[in-house]
Amino acid sequence: MNDSGGSDDSELPDGLPSVLRFLDAREQELFADAETLLEFDSQNPPGRTRDLLTFLRESMESAGLETEVLARDEEKPNLVVTIPGERREKLLYVGHVDTVPYDLEKWSRDPRGEWTDSGTEDGEKRLYGRGATDMKGAVAAMATVARAFAETVPPVTLEFAFVSDEETGGEAGLGYLLATDALAAEACVVGETTCERGRHSVAVADRGSVWLGLEASGTAAHGSRPAFGVNAIDRLYRAVADVRERLSDYRLALDPELDAILDDSVAFYAPRMGERVARETFEYPTVNLGTLSGGETINAVPTAATAEVDVRVTASASTADVLAAIEAVLADHEGVEIADVSRADGTYESPDSPLVAAVVETAEDVTGERVYRRSATGGGDAKKLRSAGIPAVEFGLGTDTAHAVDEYTTAAALRHNAAVYARLPFALRERLAS
Repeated sequence: MNDSGGSDDSELPDGLPSVLRFLDAREQELFADAETLLEFDSQNPPGRTRDLLTFLRESMESAGLETEVLARDEEKPNLVVTIPGERREKLLYVGHVDTVPYDLEKWSRDPRGEWTDSGTEDGEKRLYGRGATDMKGAVAAMATVARAFAETVPPVTLEFAFVSDEETGGEAGLGYLLATDALAAEACVVGETTCERGRHSVAVADRGSVWLGLEASGTAAHGSRPAFGVNAIDRLYRAVADVRERLSDYRLALDPELDAILDDSVAFYAPRMGERVARETFEYPTVNLGTLSGGETINAVPTAATAEVDVRVTASASTADVLAAIEAVLADHEGVEIADVSRADGTYESPDSPLVAAVVETAEDVTGERVYRRSATGGGDAKKLRSAGIPAVEFGLGTDTAHAVDEYTTAAALRHNAAVYARLPFALRERLAS
């Protein structure tokens, strides 16, 4: 594996050389474990992960590690592995083991795991399978790192939470562990893939959301005489269009600390979105009309319509203020009202926090490339952890094939993830001590 970031053993912190030698000697075990995890069918729904987590538990216990199984649903258990360290501060690794479903007929590779280097542009060794990059590859890397630290005392206490049920909300997974106060840590890394198209990043923020259920009423008339009625669908669509247009001029008030995150986010997403769209995505609310329904028959003016609208805002922006702006727009639209609303503020880690600095430093050492400190466009497990008071970021090397047909990760991503996760406790200790 030999991913020491260009340093010889004499330049590395005490304890790290032995961990890296362990990873190097067991590289083929890492690859085999990743393939084995893919063999377990953990499509969610139904999300049955008991057998997979039994495999992981037995692997951890065979290395002499302390494990605990915590379950709200016996078919969707969670495995927690704790390794006491030199310092009491705890670094938590979180990885989910369930996957989204797949349609076997659409895949050209085996969704239950297939290695190949044929047909790739650079002879890159790829591991195909549902969950390869989201995120069984990262889970395999974390499990290998846990076994590596079974043979040496880590510089900080380590905890590994392998959870179920992430793809359908996490109520039986991470949500259950947080609700029962089973997890506590000074820092956390979630192994979601945060790298795409050759660009690397650590996700240090998520966006807030305002989800709206809208209703519109109208006046009935025959479809041949629409002027005699009031079309509820037309009313609702015009209202949503007006919300979108007026929010496009609503520049978000952000904490100055978000400036660095915003700049890195724009730089990260610009090659895919274009710089203008990337900047607007984070400086202004985004509005998505998710559902629109109404009417009963083609030849009648509809008297009722409903819509669901997803509004997202950058962390530190007030979702209450954005909702007030939306309500002001809708006040100009007769017959349209908010039937349901839910808000969730965005969260973020300081771009200069010990956790963020340690992850960026470590990942750049291992990959030799820039690592952007950026916001996610949505929210995930890191948001849940930050909301529960646990500083958290997402970091994982992989591919931008999550949830896609022929999802895959690479041998290099597996190897480098293990190297980053193994080096991180040492980098974090240095940051905490300074």
